[in-house]
Amino acid sequence: MQLQPITLEIIWSILRDEVTDEQVNELVWQTLGYQWDENNQAWDLSHVSPEWQENYPEPPNFIESRPATVKLTRSIPVENKQLLKEQLGFEGYTISELKPRLTRRATAANWLLSYLKDQGKLD
Repeated sequence: MQLQPITLEIIWSILRDEVTDEQVNELVWQTLGYQWDENNQAWDLSHVSPEWQENYPEPPNFIESRPATVKLTRSIPVENKQLLKEQLGFEGYTISELKPRLTRRATAANWLLSYLKDQGKLD
C-alpha cells in the first residue's frame, strides 16, 4: 500500500464526503501502523500498538464498524478531541446530515488531525 500524505485538504475531503470510504480507512490504517506486506500477502503488524493488534489483527473498516470507531474515538487524546472545530472551524453536520457513516468519517478525520498534531505537523 502506497503511503498517502495526510493534509488538511484530505481531511476536508473526508468531511465533505469527497474521498471513498476505502481511502479513509487506508489513511487511518497507515497512521495506526498497519502495512500490507506484498511478499507474504499479509498485514505486517510490527508498527501497530499492542491494543490494536489484540483487537484488530487485520485493520478494521472504521466506516462500517461502530466498535472500531468507538475505540478510535477513545484513542484521541482529550486535548485533541475538538481539533476539527479549533483547527478547521468545522461546526459539524446538520441534523438532516447526521448519519452513522458521516459521523464515523468525522471521527476518522479528527483522528487524522490529532495524528498530524502529535507529529508536529500542525501550527
